Amino acid sequence: MNTSRLRCPRRGLYVITEPGLIGGERLLPAVSAALEGGACMIQYRDKSQEHNRRQDEAAALNALCNAASVPLIINDDIDLAAAVGAAGVHLGLSDSSPAEARRRLGPEAIIGVTCHADPDAPYTTHADYAAFGRFFPSATKPDAPPAPLDILQQARNKLPIPIVAIGGINATNATEVLAAGADMLAVVGAVFGAPDIKSAARRLSSFFS
Repeated sequence: MNTSRLRCPRRGLYVITEPGLIGGERLLPAVSAALEGGACMIQYRDKSQEHNRRQDEAAALNALCNAASVPLIINDDIDLAAAVGAAGVHLGLSDSSPAEARRRLGPEAIIGVTCHADPDAPYTTHADYAAFGRFFPSATKPDAPPAPLDILQQARNKLPIPIVAIGGINATNATEVLAAGADMLAVVGAVFGAPDIKSAARRLSSFFS
């Protein structure tokens, strides 16, 4: 069961790991740089079946994030989130239900859900934030269905939880996304694909200053 008391941020930069960009020995230094740059939440996303490596990496990331008082969210894996004591889990449409995640991880866990372009998604009931997108072409998820920016304001009007925008977001279009109604910006390549991760994170975090 989750024992963390870290709460879901209301606003800020949400950075998601990608093994193709920061795999192996680069993972911890890269996430550390993102934290130094102002990331308010980190998601560990690794779709491989290498259970032992994933657990070791998630545990190390959780210690790093806890030291920075920043929540670590595990992508799509309630068991892994429970095993390492992560702050919470992010669930896609085909993953376990948010209700099951809440039962397994406890009332203080941060549970995020993917909504794509559906502000009426029923599984937001047990969620602490809802993610919408993709809004722009994305190298990480090129086949993800596109979403119109106006879905963000619709979601804000209907949901009492933070609204996260994801998909091709960078420093060039961040202002447009925030103006459309996003509370948090979720990014992968805009930070972890940058030559200077800390500076890239700091620039994106500055939009919330």
